[in-house]
Amino acid sequence: MAALRIGLAGWSYKDWAGIVYPSSRPRGFHEPAYLSQFFDTLEINTSFYGPPRPDACRQWLDYVAGNARFLFTAKLWRKFTHERAPSAEDERAVRAGFDVLRDARKLGAVLVQFPFSFHRTPENVTHLQSLLGRFEDYPLVVEMRHSSWNHEDFHTLLRERHVGFCNIDQPIIGRSLEPSEHATAQVGYIRLHGRRYDTWFSDDPKVPSFERYNYLYSEKELEPWAERVRAIAKDAASTFVITNNHYLGKGAVNALQLIHLLEGRRVQAPASLVQYFPELTKIADAVGDEKHPSLF
Repeated sequence: MAALRIGLAGWSYKDWAGIVYPSSRPRGFHEPAYLSQFFDTLEINTSFYGPPRPDACRQWLDYVAGNARFLFTAKLWRKFTHERAPSAEDERAVRAGFDVLRDARKLGAVLVQFPFSFHRTPENVTHLQSLLGRFEDYPLVVEMRHSSWNHEDFHTLLRERHVGFCNIDQPIIGRSLEPSEHATAQVGYIRLHGRRYDTWFSDDPKVPSFERYNYLYSEKELEPWAERVRAIAKDAASTFVITNNHYLGKGAVNALQLIHLLEGRRVQAPASLVQYFPELTKIADAVGDEKHPSLF
């Protein structure tokens, strides 16, 4: 469990103001720096929408320097997973940012996330194999969402390629991949997306996209995941747990609750988060206040 890191998917959310972050931010306030007081990892999700700039990656490294245990994980650009024609220049652009983090030994994993529509077919297996070969020098983790990938051939492929399996919690609708505790490589990975059955596959333009992630796990719902994390951490050298139910900071609440469950200790939490979610007072000590938020 010493190599277990629990953190959040992304950090740039307007709805976190006054909840995860203080409503009034002092000069020099940086979101990753603030979060690295409470969590040992953050998943970079902007890299899913475009290659991370090397200068931005260097800044992120500076921001989290106060936490020696901290590691980033990063999502691979969707051009490689949701499209089929990435160029050599696209790859160079992705590597330029990732290499800054890797060279600093702060890149814990690269998450290769495929959509629910990506089923296990011969064509898609070939595409996956090509992609894994293309980025094999990084600590890769693959996230599938369709249950057709719940197959031993897929698990064997990941083991042979030394690629991690991303265990997920998502609404189980139709052929959705169910919760698991697979560890196929040195990197173990878990992502919790929430259980909004009513909005998960919604294409209603009247439903805001954030509603997919507007879900707060109960402690009872987290307990089975704590057991799965323990099992994965026994077989992996480094394990990451990422909460993606980010709306209104609910993922931050659940991440802190998981730290408490897995480490058996009281945790520190942003004072604004404790104020918004008073149930945290059972397990957390508030840090900072609205006028004087704590910074490294």
